[in-house]
Amino acid sequence: MSTEVQERQVQRLGVFERNDDLRDAEHEQVVFCRDRRTGLRAIIALHDTTLGPGLGGTRFFPYQQESDALTDVLRLSEGMTHKAAVAGMPLGGAKAVIIGDPATTRTEELLEAYGRFVESLAGRYYTAADVGTTTDDLDVIGRTSRYVVGRSVGAGGSGDSGRSTALGVFSALTAAATLTWGESGVADRRVGVEGVGKVGRHLVEMLLDAGARVVVSDPRPDALDGIGARSAAVERVSSVLDESLDVYAPCALGASLTPRTAETLSARVVCGAANNQLLHRGVAELLRQRRIQWVPDYVANAGGLIQVGSELTAATPAEVEAKVRRVADTTREILHLAVDQDVTTWEAARRVVAGRLDAARESDRQEQR
Repeated sequence: MSTEVQERQVQRLGVFERNDDLRDAEHEQVVFCRDRRTGLRAIIALHDTTLGPGLGGTRFFPYQQESDALTDVLRLSEGMTHKAAVAGMPLGGAKAVIIGDPATTRTEELLEAYGRFVESLAGRYYTAADVGTTTDDLDVIGRTSRYVVGRSVGAGGSGDSGRSTALGVFSALTAAATLTWGESGVADRRVGVEGVGKVGRHLVEMLLDAGARVVVSDPRPDALDGIGARSAAVERVSSVLDESLDVYAPCALGASLTPRTAETLSARVVCGAANNQLLHRGVAELLRQRRIQWVPDYVANAGGLIQVGSELTAATPAEVEAKVRRVADTTREILHLAVDQDVTTWEAARRVVAGRLDAARESDRQEQR
Protein backbone atom coordinates (compact mmCIF):
# COMPACT_ATOMS: atom_id res chain seq x y z
CA MET A 1 0.00 0.00 0.00
CA SER A 2 1.44 3.36 -0.97
CA THR A 3 2.19 6.06 1.57
CA GLU A 4 -0.31 8.33 -0.17
CA VAL A 5 -3.13 5.79 0.23
CA GLN A 6 -2.25 5.25 3.89
CA GLU A 7 -2.33 8.99 4.52
CA ARG A 8 -5.77 9.30 2.87
CA GLN A 9 -7.09 6.46 5.09
CA VAL A 10 -5.77 8.17 8.23
CA GLN A 11 -7.44 11.40 7.16
CA ARG A 12 -10.79 9.60 6.87
CA LEU A 13 -10.56 8.18 10.37
CA GLY A 14 -12.59 9.85 13.10
CA VAL A 15 -11.02 11.12 16.32
CA PHE A 16 -11.88 7.98 18.27
CA GLU A 17 -10.52 5.62 15.60
CA ARG A 18 -7.11 7.31 15.64
CA ASN A 19 -6.37 6.22 19.19
CA ASP A 20 -6.69 2.67 20.50
CA ASP A 21 -7.70 3.83 23.98
CA LEU A 22 -10.46 6.10 22.69
CA ARG A 23 -11.69 3.55 20.15
CA ASP A 24 -12.23 0.92 22.84
CA ALA A 25 -13.47 3.27 25.56
CA GLU A 26 -17.10 3.59 26.64
CA HIS A 27 -16.76 7.18 27.82
CA GLU A 28 -19.42 9.81 27.21
CA GLN A 29 -17.05 12.73 26.80
CA VAL A 30 -13.30 13.36 26.72
CA VAL A 31 -12.11 16.96 26.83
CA PHE A 32 -8.57 18.01 25.89
CA CYS A 33 -7.66 21.32 27.51
CA ARG A 34 -4.77 23.63 26.58
CA ASP A 35 -3.93 27.15 27.67
CA ARG A 36 -0.86 28.46 25.85
CA ARG A 37 -0.30 31.39 28.19
CA THR A 38 0.12 29.26 31.32
CA GLY A 39 1.36 26.08 29.65
CA LEU A 40 -1.65 24.09 30.90
CA ARG A 41 -2.25 20.73 29.24
CA ALA A 42 -5.06 18.70 30.81
CA ILE A 43 -7.55 15.99 29.94
CA ILE A 44 -11.00 15.61 31.55
CA ALA A 45 -12.79 12.29 31.03
CA LEU A 46 -16.48 11.72 31.77
CA HIS A 47 -17.14 7.99 31.79
CA ASP A 48 -20.79 7.55 32.82
CA THR A 49 -23.26 10.03 34.29
CA THR A 50 -26.22 7.65 34.66
CA LEU A 51 -26.35 8.13 38.42
CA GLY A 52 -25.54 11.84 38.48
CA PRO A 53 -22.88 14.40 37.57
CA GLY A 54 -19.36 13.04 37.17
CA LEU A 55 -17.09 13.55 40.15
CA GLY A 56 -13.42 12.68 40.36
CA GLY A 57 -10.12 14.18 41.40
CA THR A 58 -7.55 15.98 39.28
CA ARG A 59 -4.20 14.20 39.08
CA PHE A 60 -1.16 16.45 38.49
CA PHE A 61 1.59 14.19 37.18
CA PRO A 62 4.68 14.37 34.90
CA TYR A 63 3.52 11.88 32.28
CA GLN A 64 6.23 11.02 29.78
CA GLN A 65 3.78 11.12 26.88
CA GLU A 66 0.32 12.50 26.29
CA SER A 67 -0.85 8.96 25.46
CA ASP A 68 0.15 7.86 28.98
CA ALA A 69 -1.98 10.62 30.45
CA LEU A 70 -4.92 9.62 28.27
CA THR A 71 -4.65 5.96 29.27
CA ASP A 72 -4.54 6.95 32.94
CA VAL A 73 -7.50 9.32 32.87
CA LEU A 74 -9.67 6.85 30.96
CA ARG A 75 -8.95 4.05 33.45
CA LEU A 76 -9.34 6.28 36.49
CA SER A 77 -12.64 7.79 35.33
CA GLU A 78 -14.12 4.35 34.69
CA GLY A 79 -13.04 3.38 38.19
CA MET A 80 -14.89 6.40 39.56
CA THR A 81 -18.12 5.21 37.93
CA HIS A 82 -17.71 1.91 39.74
CA LYS A 83 -16.73 3.59 43.00
CA ALA A 84 -19.75 5.91 43.06
CA ALA A 85 -22.15 3.11 42.12
CA VAL A 86 -20.86 0.61 44.66
CA ALA A 87 -20.85 3.29 47.38
CA GLY A 88 -24.48 4.16 46.65
CA MET A 89 -23.67 7.78 45.74
CA PRO A 90 -25.85 9.75 43.29
CA LEU A 91 -22.79 10.54 41.20
CA GLY A 92 -21.23 9.54 37.91
CA GLY A 93 -17.66 8.65 37.12
CA ALA A 94 -15.11 11.19 35.92
CA LYS A 95 -11.47 12.10 36.36
CA ALA A 96 -8.95 14.67 35.13
CA VAL A 97 -5.20 14.85 34.69
CA ILE A 98 -2.90 17.82 34.37
CA ILE A 99 0.28 16.94 32.50
CA GLY A 100 3.41 18.25 34.22
CA ASP A 101 5.51 18.12 37.35
CA PRO A 102 3.60 19.98 40.07
CA ALA A 103 6.89 20.81 41.80
CA THR A 104 8.02 22.91 38.84
CA THR A 105 4.99 23.76 36.69
CA ARG A 106 2.23 24.45 39.21
CA THR A 107 1.22 28.11 39.33
CA GLU A 108 -1.94 29.84 40.46
CA GLU A 109 -2.47 31.10 36.92
CA LEU A 110 -2.30 27.56 35.52
CA LEU A 111 -4.78 26.27 38.13
CA GLU A 112 -7.13 29.16 37.43
CA ALA A 113 -6.96 28.37 33.71
CA TYR A 114 -7.81 24.77 34.50
CA GLY A 115 -10.74 25.92 36.62
CA ARG A 116 -12.17 27.76 33.63
CA PHE A 117 -12.22 24.50 31.67
CA VAL A 118 -14.01 22.76 34.55
CA GLU A 119 -16.52 25.62 34.68
CA SER A 120 -17.15 25.31 30.94
CA LEU A 121 -18.66 21.85 31.51
CA ALA A 122 -21.48 23.53 33.47
CA GLY A 123 -21.75 20.99 36.26
CA ARG A 124 -21.34 17.79 34.28
CA TYR A 125 -18.00 17.42 36.07
CA TYR A 126 -17.05 18.22 39.67
CA THR A 127 -13.36 18.10 40.47
CA ALA A 128 -11.55 17.22 43.70
CA ALA A 129 -7.99 16.43 44.83
CA ASP A 130 -5.88 13.50 43.69
CA VAL A 131 -2.20 12.62 43.39
CA GLY A 132 -0.26 15.87 42.95
CA THR A 133 -3.08 18.22 43.96
CA THR A 134 -3.96 19.59 47.38
CA THR A 135 -6.74 21.36 49.20
CA ASP A 136 -4.90 24.64 48.59
CA ASP A 137 -4.91 23.90 44.85
CA LEU A 138 -8.66 23.31 44.96
CA ASP A 139 -9.14 26.67 46.63
CA VAL A 140 -7.32 28.28 43.68
CA ILE A 141 -9.28 26.28 41.09
CA GLY A 142 -12.42 27.35 42.93
CA ARG A 143 -11.73 30.98 42.03
CA THR A 144 -12.73 30.26 38.43
CA SER A 145 -15.14 27.33 38.85
CA ARG A 146 -18.14 26.61 41.03
CA TYR A 147 -17.77 22.88 40.46
CA VAL A 148 -15.05 22.08 42.99
CA VAL A 149 -15.40 19.90 46.11
CA GLY A 150 -12.88 19.14 48.82
CA ARG A 151 -11.79 22.75 49.26
CA SER A 152 -10.61 23.98 52.65
CA VAL A 153 -13.18 24.55 55.36
CA GLY A 154 -12.43 28.29 55.17
CA ALA A 155 -13.30 28.25 51.47
CA GLY A 156 -16.59 26.44 52.11
CA GLY A 157 -15.44 22.84 51.54
CA SER A 158 -15.06 19.81 53.79
CA GLY A 159 -11.26 19.90 53.78
CA ASP A 160 -8.75 17.17 53.02
CA SER A 161 -10.40 13.80 52.35
CA GLY A 162 -7.36 11.68 53.25
CA ARG A 163 -8.72 10.58 56.60
CA SER A 164 -12.11 9.62 55.15
CA THR A 165 -10.40 7.56 52.46
CA ALA A 166 -8.30 5.85 55.14
CA LEU A 167 -11.38 5.18 57.28
CA GLY A 168 -13.10 3.50 54.35
CA VAL A 169 -10.03 1.34 53.70
CA PHE A 170 -9.78 0.47 57.38
CA SER A 171 -13.48 -0.44 57.51
CA ALA A 172 -13.13 -2.68 54.45
CA LEU A 173 -9.90 -4.22 55.69
CA THR A 174 -11.40 -4.98 59.10
CA ALA A 175 -14.46 -6.57 57.48
CA ALA A 176 -12.26 -8.82 55.32
CA ALA A 177 -10.02 -9.68 58.27
CA THR A 178 -13.00 -10.62 60.42
CA LEU A 179 -14.34 -12.94 57.71
CA THR A 180 -10.89 -14.51 57.46
CA TRP A 181 -9.84 -14.82 61.11
CA GLY A 182 -12.95 -14.18 63.18
CA GLU A 183 -13.82 -11.41 65.60
CA SER A 184 -10.20 -10.67 66.46
CA GLY A 185 -9.93 -8.93 63.08
CA VAL A 186 -6.55 -7.27 62.60
CA ALA A 187 -5.50 -7.52 66.26
CA ASP A 188 -1.94 -8.87 66.41
CA ARG A 189 -1.92 -9.36 62.62
CA ARG A 190 1.11 -8.18 60.64
CA VAL A 191 -0.10 -5.57 58.19
CA GLY A 192 2.14 -4.19 55.45
CA VAL A 193 1.20 -0.68 54.32
CA GLU A 194 2.83 0.31 51.04
CA GLY A 195 2.90 4.09 50.86
CA VAL A 196 2.28 6.36 53.85
CA GLY A 197 1.19 9.59 52.24
CA LYS A 198 -1.95 11.53 53.05
CA VAL A 199 -4.05 8.32 53.17
CA GLY A 200 -1.52 5.71 54.28
CA ARG A 201 -0.41 7.60 57.37
CA HIS A 202 -4.00 7.81 58.65
CA LEU A 203 -4.47 4.10 57.94
CA VAL A 204 -1.34 3.28 59.94
CA GLU A 205 -2.72 5.13 62.96
CA MET A 206 -6.05 3.29 62.74
CA LEU A 207 -4.31 -0.07 62.46
CA LEU A 208 -2.14 0.67 65.48
CA ASP A 209 -5.25 1.62 67.47
CA ALA A 210 -6.77 -1.75 66.47
CA GLY A 211 -3.75 -3.66 67.79
CA ALA A 212 -2.16 -4.56 64.47
CA ARG A 213 1.60 -4.98 64.00
CA VAL A 214 2.37 -2.50 61.25
CA VAL A 215 5.24 -2.59 58.77
CA VAL A 216 5.59 0.10 56.10
CA SER A 217 7.57 0.92 52.99
CA ASP A 218 7.88 4.26 51.23
CA PRO A 219 10.74 5.66 49.15
CA ARG A 220 10.52 9.04 50.89
CA PRO A 221 12.73 9.29 54.00
CA ASP A 222 10.31 11.65 55.76
CA ALA A 223 7.20 9.62 54.93
CA LEU A 224 6.35 8.79 58.55
CA ASP A 225 6.65 12.34 59.83
CA GLY A 226 2.88 12.72 59.78
CA ILE A 227 2.49 9.92 62.31
CA GLY A 228 4.64 11.75 64.84
CA ALA A 229 5.64 9.95 68.03
CA ARG A 230 3.75 6.82 67.03
CA SER A 231 6.20 6.15 64.20
CA ALA A 232 8.41 4.39 66.76
CA ALA A 233 5.82 1.58 66.86
CA VAL A 234 6.10 1.03 63.10
CA GLU A 235 8.64 -1.20 61.39
CA ARG A 236 10.19 0.26 58.22
CA VAL A 237 11.37 -1.95 55.37
CA SER A 238 12.47 -1.45 51.78
CA SER A 239 9.50 -3.42 50.37
CA VAL A 240 6.51 -4.79 52.26
CA LEU A 241 5.91 -7.26 49.43
CA ASP A 242 9.10 -9.04 50.44
CA GLU A 243 7.85 -9.47 54.02
CA SER A 244 5.81 -12.18 55.69
CA LEU A 245 2.39 -10.56 56.10
CA ASP A 246 -1.16 -11.32 57.14
CA VAL A 247 -2.53 -8.26 55.31
CA TYR A 248 -1.12 -6.30 52.37
CA ALA A 249 -2.41 -2.73 52.04
CA PRO A 250 -1.28 -1.07 48.79
CA CYS A 251 -1.62 2.69 49.27
CA ALA A 252 0.78 4.04 46.65
CA LEU A 253 0.42 3.90 42.86
CA GLY A 254 -1.44 1.07 41.13
CA ALA A 255 -0.58 -2.19 39.34
CA SER A 256 1.28 -3.69 42.30
CA LEU A 257 -0.80 -6.88 42.04
CA THR A 258 0.84 -8.83 39.22
CA PRO A 259 0.94 -12.55 38.38
CA ARG A 260 4.24 -12.75 40.24
CA THR A 261 2.81 -10.93 43.28
CA ALA A 262 -0.21 -13.22 43.31
CA GLU A 263 2.09 -16.23 43.25
CA THR A 264 4.47 -15.11 46.00
CA LEU A 265 2.30 -12.99 48.31
CA SER A 266 2.12 -14.32 51.86
CA ALA A 267 -0.88 -12.21 52.95
CA ARG A 268 -4.35 -13.71 53.26
CA VAL A 269 -6.08 -10.32 52.86
CA VAL A 270 -5.31 -7.55 50.37
CA CYS A 271 -7.02 -4.21 50.89
CA GLY A 272 -5.65 -0.74 50.24
CA ALA A 273 -6.21 2.77 48.94
CA ALA A 274 -4.29 2.59 45.65
CA ASN A 275 -6.32 2.81 42.44
CA ASN A 276 -6.11 0.17 39.70
CA GLN A 277 -4.22 -2.33 41.85
CA LEU A 278 -4.47 -5.21 39.36
CA LEU A 279 -1.97 -5.29 36.52
CA HIS A 280 -4.77 -6.98 34.59
CA ARG A 281 -8.09 -8.60 35.51
CA GLY A 282 -6.67 -12.11 35.34
CA VAL A 283 -4.74 -11.41 38.54
CA ALA A 284 -8.04 -11.47 40.46
CA GLU A 285 -8.48 -15.11 39.45
CA LEU A 286 -4.93 -15.94 40.55
CA LEU A 287 -5.65 -14.41 43.95
CA ARG A 288 -8.90 -16.37 44.21
CA GLN A 289 -7.11 -19.61 43.42
CA ARG A 290 -4.77 -18.97 46.34
CA ARG A 291 -7.74 -18.07 48.59
CA ILE A 292 -6.49 -14.53 49.11
CA GLN A 293 -9.30 -12.13 49.97
CA TRP A 294 -8.81 -9.11 47.70
CA VAL A 295 -11.13 -6.16 48.31
CA PRO A 296 -11.48 -4.32 44.97
CA ASP A 297 -9.79 -0.94 45.24
CA TYR A 298 -12.81 1.15 44.27
CA VAL A 299 -14.80 -0.54 47.02
CA ALA A 300 -12.21 0.05 49.73
CA ASN A 301 -11.13 3.58 48.83
CA ALA A 302 -14.57 5.15 48.38
CA GLY A 303 -14.39 7.12 51.65
CA GLY A 304 -12.88 10.22 50.06
CA LEU A 305 -15.54 10.27 47.35
CA ILE A 306 -18.24 9.87 49.98
CA GLN A 307 -16.88 12.85 51.92
CA VAL A 308 -16.49 15.30 49.05
CA GLY A 309 -19.60 14.07 47.24
CA SER A 310 -21.62 14.68 50.38
CA GLU A 311 -20.82 18.38 50.09
CA LEU A 312 -23.43 18.47 47.32
CA THR A 313 -26.12 17.34 49.76
CA ALA A 314 -24.89 19.37 52.77
CA ALA A 315 -24.45 16.24 54.90
CA THR A 316 -23.11 16.73 58.43
CA PRO A 317 -19.67 15.34 59.41
CA ALA A 318 -21.37 12.68 61.54
CA GLU A 319 -23.55 11.58 58.62
CA VAL A 320 -20.50 11.42 56.35
CA GLU A 321 -18.52 9.29 58.81
CA ALA A 322 -21.43 6.90 59.27
CA LYS A 323 -21.69 6.44 55.51
CA VAL A 324 -17.94 5.90 55.17
CA ARG A 325 -18.04 3.20 57.84
CA ARG A 326 -20.72 1.41 55.81
CA VAL A 327 -17.98 0.53 53.32
CA ALA A 328 -17.58 -2.47 55.63
CA ASP A 329 -21.13 -3.62 54.78
CA THR A 330 -20.44 -3.30 51.05
CA THR A 331 -17.21 -5.27 51.47
CA ARG A 332 -19.01 -8.12 53.25
CA GLU A 333 -21.70 -8.15 50.54
CA ILE A 334 -19.11 -8.50 47.77
CA LEU A 335 -16.97 -11.08 49.54
CA HIS A 336 -20.04 -13.24 50.27
CA LEU A 337 -21.32 -12.81 46.71
CA ALA A 338 -17.96 -13.95 45.32
CA VAL A 339 -18.15 -17.14 47.38
CA ASP A 340 -21.84 -17.81 46.69
CA GLN A 341 -21.47 -17.35 42.92
CA ASP A 342 -17.99 -18.88 42.71
CA VAL A 343 -16.47 -15.81 41.03
CA THR A 344 -13.62 -13.44 41.77
CA THR A 345 -14.21 -10.44 43.98
CA TRP A 346 -13.54 -8.30 40.88
CA GLU A 347 -16.47 -9.98 39.11
CA ALA A 348 -18.68 -9.80 42.20
CA ALA A 349 -18.10 -6.06 42.53
CA ARG A 350 -18.69 -5.60 38.79
CA ARG A 351 -22.07 -7.33 39.09
CA VAL A 352 -23.10 -5.07 41.97
CA VAL A 353 -22.13 -1.99 39.93
CA ALA A 354 -23.91 -3.25 36.80
CA GLY A 355 -27.05 -3.97 38.79
CA ARG A 356 -27.19 -0.44 40.19
CA LEU A 357 -26.50 1.20 36.84
CA ASP A 358 -29.10 -0.98 35.09
CA ALA A 359 -31.68 -0.15 37.75
CA ALA A 360 -31.03 3.58 37.33
CA ARG A 361 -31.32 3.35 33.53
CA GLU A 362 -34.57 1.41 33.79
CA SER A 363 -35.93 4.01 36.21
CA ASP A 364 -35.05 6.76 33.71
CA ARG A 365 -36.82 4.86 30.92
CA GLN A 366 -39.93 4.46 33.04
CA GLU A 367 -39.99 8.19 33.81
CA GLN A 368 -39.64 9.08 30.13
CA ARG A 369 -42.66 6.96 29.11
